[in-house]
Amino acid sequence: MTVEDFLLDFLLGGNLVVLLLAGFIILCILLGVRIVPQSEKHVVERFGRLRAVLGPGINFIVPFLDRVRHKVSILERQLPNASQDAITADNVLVQVETSVFYRILEPEKTVYRIRDVDAAIATTVAGIVRAEIGKMELDEVQSNRAALISTIKGNVEDAVDNWGIEVTRAEILDVNLDQATRDAMLQQLNAERARRAQVTEAEGKKRAVELSADAELYAAEQVAKARRIAAEAEAYATQVVAQAIAEHGLSAAQYQVALKQVEALTALGQGEGKQTIVLPADAVDVFRDAFSLLKGRGT
Repeated sequence: MTVEDFLLDFLLGGNLVVLLLAGFIILCILLGVRIVPQSEKHVVERFGRLRAVLGPGINFIVPFLDRVRHKVSILERQLPNASQDAITADNVLVQVETSVFYRILEPEKTVYRIRDVDAAIATTVAGIVRAEIGKMELDEVQSNRAALISTIKGNVEDAVDNWGIEVTRAEILDVNLDQATRDAMLQQLNAERARRAQVTEAEGKKRAVELSADAELYAAEQVAKARRIAAEAEAYATQVVAQAIAEHGLSAAQYQVALKQVEALTALGQGEGKQTIVLPADAVDVFRDAFSLLKGRGT
């Protein structure tokens, strides 16, 4: 008996059914077991209707009835940078460049409620950006960019909530102006710088005048103080002379007068280049009186 005859007898002997049954079971296992990667979710349909959403790991479905219709990535995605024109509250045309990051949380909503999710989000962001910038003036757009980004992100999240999407981040990358607006802003900036320079110069001059006035006031106070001290010294000297007169009589006063006259003549003689000294007629009498008084005081 040949090999071909042996196989034919084996199959015809009922083993064919077993083989077919084994093949069917293997096929059912292959169709009924689904291994979903960590970065994906699978949407399962039964007869065209949503049956289940398979998460990462091993999942089981009904073979021949259930079918994995959509495989959706749940990784964070970035929309291409978009640029749209907007007009601020003070009628300035600006070009805003935005970037949006999102991820799909509920694939069944994303699959059955929106066809092109990227285009829908981009359109939504453009409309919200125009609306929010239209409420602000140009200076506010430049200075309050963080608040503007937060507002745009919140509004986009509300708009795409029905699509099963989470907006993780929204960024305003740049705010560009047309050339005419840039020139006007540059002129304004130069004018502001010139104004600040003039104010600084005026404040410097004012401060200099104040310091000069303070210096003059200080000098006057010092002169007045010196005069007061001199007056006090003179008063003290007068008091001493008066006390001496009271104690020693008129001779003390005559002695002080004669001494002052001698000191004046001495100072006159000490001048440079003076070869001739002019003495008053009673100068000799002055010296004689001073010496006599000194002699009298010595006794």
